[in-house]
Amino acid sequence: MNFNRKNKVSADFAMSSMTDLVFLLLIFFMLTSTLVTSRALDLNLPKSNAQTVKRQDVDVSVTKDLRYSVNGTEINVGQLETVIMDAVRGIEDPVIILHADQDIALGDAVHVMDIAYRNRLKIILATDPK
Repeated sequence: MNFNRKNKVSADFAMSSMTDLVFLLLIFFMLTSTLVTSRALDLNLPKSNAQTVKRQDVDVSVTKDLRYSVNGTEINVGQLETVIMDAVRGIEDPVIILHADQDIALGDAVHVMDIAYRNRLKIILATDPK
């Protein structure tokens, strides 16, 4: 009697499929990392469990040392309303995203919210996820 098996299991390991998978993951992470935008100002945003907003028409930032910027351009607080109104001109149903540092006084954030309220603009306070 011949007890030798005709089908022998190969001990070799094919790495080609593994390398294909690694390269696909590498391409995926490279493409998605370029979609992440970073703000020019270093802000420490308050934390919340709020949902992220896909739409950004006008980006207003207020730093800890009360420097204001609209869409990445630093401006004087006296010019804030006119620059915001120039930025939303021609946009249907504009939305303002307020990036306010968590260490600023509430009144400085409310100043920007008041500008939006007076001009009947929608405003959203940006937060970092918990």
